[in-house]
Amino acid sequence: MPITVEEFETARPHLLSAAHRMLGSAHDAQDAVQTAWLRVMTARSSATIENPSAWLTTVTARVCLDELRARRRRNDAPLLADAIPAAELAADEAVLRTEDVSRALMVLLNQLTPSQRVAYVLHDLFSVPFDQVAHVLGGTASGAKKHASRARQRLDNPQRASEQNGRPDQQIVEAFLAAARTGDTRRMIQLLAPDSVRDADAALLPRGARTAVIGAVDIANETVHFRDRIQSACRLTVNNKPVYLIAPGGHPLATIEVSTANRKVTRITLRRAQADDHFAAALPSPTSAPPRVVGAGREVVDA
Repeated sequence: MPITVEEFETARPHLLSAAHRMLGSAHDAQDAVQTAWLRVMTARSSATIENPSAWLTTVTARVCLDELRARRRRNDAPLLADAIPAAELAADEAVLRTEDVSRALMVLLNQLTPSQRVAYVLHDLFSVPFDQVAHVLGGTASGAKKHASRARQRLDNPQRASEQNGRPDQQIVEAFLAAARTGDTRRMIQLLAPDSVRDADAALLPRGARTAVIGAVDIANETVHFRDRIQSACRLTVNNKPVYLIAPGGHPLATIEVSTANRKVTRITLRRAQADDHFAAALPSPTSAPPRVVGAGREVVDA
């Protein structure tokens, strides 16, 4: 056999990481890597492989590309968080936290074509040379570079339509969400207007819970119970609006839209994510560097 079981097991963590970025699912990544290994085992070539890891990466990427193209032919929309089994969602969230992956990036990758996604993940995130990427895509190195370049343009281009009158005070929004993530009710109350309102879709709340909550104290006390969700939120532009997207495991669940006035939070609106939502990079925060995706898959504004 050109590649041994030991060589495959050594490469497996790398293969799973790459497949996860390409497919957006730890479960699908496991299937893709296993399929790649079966293809390698049943290959009839007896030639010695000089770089087993690179060869296994190529085979795995081809499996992922086939799956992405099949999804596109079926017109499958990316699954929202509430349509994914809890165990799979937990596995995806564990990958994001263990490997420090940008959840905003995982959401935005779904906006790419299959070839763009594979080219970008392989080259920009895992430093695979373009000649090897071209081998995966079945084209030229020049073509692979174009796919990766178009992916970068789509991922790093903030949605300018969100610059409009009434844009919230981002410093106040970020301070409030930072307090919400840690359950700091005292700080939340300081940042909320006394007559502030929290409005939410009933489907996002426990049965019987109020869809509207009024008053700083009540909102802060309720928000403590949703710390886990807020910890999985990231800044994005959704349907031309600057919001925070709750995306456990990198899968959209709900948007948090925060309104401010006079350095206070006046309204918090929670809405379920929809299959036809359009996602784009967030505009730079006034207090941070412009959002950008870097080599390890981390984004500087990702929360």
